[in-house]
Amino acid sequence: MLLHELVTATDAVASTSSRLAKVAALADVLRGLDADEIAPAIGFLTASPRQGRLGVGWRSLSNLSVTHADEPALTVADVDAAFDRLAATDGPGSAAARTAALNDLARAATAHEWDFIARVMMGELRTGALEGVLLDAVAKASGNDAVTVRRAAMLSGDLGATARLALTGAPEELAGVGLQVGRGVMPMLASTAGSTTEALQALGGAASVEYKLDGARIQVHRDGDDVRVFTRSLADITHRVPEIVEATRALPAQRVILDGETLSLDEDGGPRPFQDTMARFGSMGTDDAAAAILRPWFFDILHLDGVDLIDEPLSARLEALARVAGDALMPGVVTADAAQAEAFSRDALAAGHEGVMVKALDAPYAAGRRGKSWLKVKPVLTYDLVVLAVEPGSGRRSGLLSNLHLGALDPTGEFGEPGGFVMVGKTFKGLTDATLRWQTEHFPTIETRRTAYAVHVRPETVVEIAIDGVQRSTRYPGGIALRFARVKAYRPDKRPEDADTIQTLRALLRG
Repeated sequence: MLLHELVTATDAVASTSSRLAKVAALADVLRGLDADEIAPAIGFLTASPRQGRLGVGWRSLSNLSVTHADEPALTVADVDAAFDRLAATDGPGSAAARTAALNDLARAATAHEWDFIARVMMGELRTGALEGVLLDAVAKASGNDAVTVRRAAMLSGDLGATARLALTGAPEELAGVGLQVGRGVMPMLASTAGSTTEALQALGGAASVEYKLDGARIQVHRDGDDVRVFTRSLADITHRVPEIVEATRALPAQRVILDGETLSLDEDGGPRPFQDTMARFGSMGTDDAAAAILRPWFFDILHLDGVDLIDEPLSARLEALARVAGDALMPGVVTADAAQAEAFSRDALAAGHEGVMVKALDAPYAAGRRGKSWLKVKPVLTYDLVVLAVEPGSGRRSGLLSNLHLGALDPTGEFGEPGGFVMVGKTFKGLTDATLRWQTEHFPTIETRRTAYAVHVRPETVVEIAIDGVQRSTRYPGGIALRFARVKAYRPDKRPEDADTIQTLRALLRG
């Protein structure tokens, strides 16, 4: 397929707010792809090339000066091959080689195609074609049931591979996609409740009330002595967490998939700051933090010794988990008593944790779904937002990047582009010296443009922000501004699409 056809389809998707129209336009273009073009095209449509990072930044693109092609001739496969070359460029002379590869690609593309390619490389393709829309388009194009397509994508953890199977394979092959020990599964997600009592009332009966740690989500797979550890975003971090690997090998199970959290403890057994945990995941942190020992706590089990448990109710999964997890079992109680649940929540806070999770006992493990079966209760209002820009500091922060411009996800395009981010405030509070140094090194690597007042960046860095609430404001397009925002922690374990929405923040006005 010519790249031009894909670009035309994305223009059509971006020009409408109708989900049905988006799905129809994407389905039409998906039907015309060859089998080997499907996964690359899905990567283009989500601005997430299948190769991962290409080593290309805004400065590399802005320094190009070429004459573009007059007529479209590039194919999807041509661009995918060029991305292969960019991703493989490394070592001495790589900068010159990467520039040459970019020049070749830019000359072969029309100006319109190059704008599309550049936005894909920079992660800034804002068409409203979120994963859910694409999955519906895959279902429509392939004639498969949408529920089957979504389940296959969630259990395989790979949207591109799922699209190829749906479009080229037999329906029974797609329906046959299931849990596979060693392959990451999209994690189940939680909504928010104002209190433990409110959460119990919403679930309508007895529930599992568990500690909510200020840690990092992990998914652990064991097949004999082979152990793999994945992050929330399904990045493989096995080599970084040997103590979790050894702890998993000590469990009384040969084949198991466990869902949980990990954090590091201080000398008194209390939780260390979140950054200390994330230092082990390749994020920022001091040498002492990077050397901290991580301990896993498991709160769910998806597979045990040949038996898939994902469709079993939580009550059955907890019984299986209790037989396996031992000391690694997440502390929790099963209760319908609001007073007992509130007391347990206070115990969690006294132990230094964030709060509690309240979970419906009859719910299956709905991978990837942010529904009402899991509710998180945290006394401090914290939200995951995305950094849109960062301002140079002044005074003692001179020479450092400091004040953050914060955006909330707008999935429907109610206040801007569908799938884009709406600015809701700024903050420089809560930034340690180490964090300021990290920001100053990190954000120029994802810079998209620079003004006299700020460095604008690709909207991909998620930061957890504590606030006292929101207030009405005409300054920002979403109509609200954060009150007393301060940085709690960067969240490299989360993707931009995991950020909280502008609709969630606006609901605080009615709270």
